[in-house]
Amino acid sequence: MKHIFVINPCAGKEDSTTEITQKVEAHALAHPSFDYEIYITQSPGDATRWTSLWCNEHTGQEARFYACGGDGTLNEVVSGIIGHDNVQVTVYASGSGNDYIKYYATLEDFNDLERLVNGIPHPVDVMKVNNRYSINVCNFGFDAMVCKVGNDVRRKPIIGGKHSYTTGIIKSIFTSRSNYVRMTVDGEPFFDGYMLLCTLGNGRYNGGNYMCAPLSKNDDGLVEVNLFKRMSLFKFASLIDDYSHGTHINRPDVKKLMLYRQANTVEMASPDPFWLVIDGEMLHSNRYRVENLRHAVTFVSPCP
Repeated sequence: MKHIFVINPCAGKEDSTTEITQKVEAHALAHPSFDYEIYITQSPGDATRWTSLWCNEHTGQEARFYACGGDGTLNEVVSGIIGHDNVQVTVYASGSGNDYIKYYATLEDFNDLERLVNGIPHPVDVMKVNNRYSINVCNFGFDAMVCKVGNDVRRKPIIGGKHSYTTGIIKSIFTSRSNYVRMTVDGEPFFDGYMLLCTLGNGRYNGGNYMCAPLSKNDDGLVEVNLFKRMSLFKFASLIDDYSHGTHINRPDVKKLMLYRQANTVEMASPDPFWLVIDGEMLHSNRYRVENLRHAVTFVSPCP
């Protein structure tokens, strides 16, 4: 098997290219049969372009792509390998969020190259969002604006890095708590009105430490749809801690403000274009269609 490391030098608070390259080369010296390649991305979207080109030029060759970055880098690599059954994907965690991997293990586990090389493959679902893909979580409304602000400040001291999402929350509290959307789920009316936020999840976490979809299974063919209706600032403030621990779905006072179900397809529309986030990447449109593709890629977690 070919092991291909796709390094995003812009991921995280600082460029990890040298560190990752040295670890890969050291592993190769210790394991002479280790067949590897390193590619450093040049611009946004380049990981998708390059991985897709590689797969098309090496049809049938078994390979494992290591997305060296955060959730955005993973998203780009996944988008490039869709439809190629002979390849796998995993993460060498060097981004500011790395939310998807929390489904399996810790960031430290996904920085253990030996365990990644000998990792465990899992067929997992991927959401098709219009003509794009998402392996972890799609979110819109308040959450989307939080992500946008978080992306803007992620490399700033104190308010950036692991605090980016919290910074986004503080700013968006005053600007993005009322968002109109009309939704259908599996062809049936689901919601039409003003809401706070909505997440569609195969993974369980977004925003660094927030368990938005605690019941999610990333291989069951179903997306977790979790919508919060518009609410007072006081109620919202009381919800944040539970939302971070995934216990919000059990609160009786929250259930009347929340719509939750599993689905295969979800459609959202609004008169004006609105932001939707796919694995940390921003889209802007007034209409989206999300379809869950069961077992669309093989994801590798670190061995025990």
